[in-house]
Amino acid sequence: MGRAILALHDPNGLALPPKQEALAVALATGSSLKEAARVNKVGETTAKKWMNEIPAIAKRVTALRAEMTKQAVGLLVANMTSAADTLGYLSRKGKTESIRLNASRAIIELGLKVRDAVELDERVKALEEEKEQQPGRGR
Repeated sequence: MGRAILALHDPNGLALPPKQEALAVALATGSSLKEAARVNKVGETTAKKWMNEIPAIAKRVTALRAEMTKQAVGLLVANMTSAADTLGYLSRKGKTESIRLNASRAIIELGLKVRDAVELDERVKALEEEKEQQPGRGR
């Protein structure tokens, strides 16, 4: 049943019927298969069968997790400036020496990690550009 319905929704097999989509969402957000089946009023045996026989469900779970991860990273990036400001404030004006020391250490450690990541990114980009400029090696 599942494969025929998939074919009707999407010739590539990526669109899922509502119950399968709901199962994929529940799994992507961390529910166990048993819990996802129960919440979506699908038998656990049916859910297992779908997972074993319909690869599009696992692909959808992966795609949903990737999208959620991108959103979470976006939120983290949006809050990094505030966090950096807080660390800077605590390193200067923390109530205790311990708070100032810990904030200062965090700034130094994180600063070094960011610098290393930026340098690595620049090196990778330079290597990619070099590879693209080699005769017969372009993309």
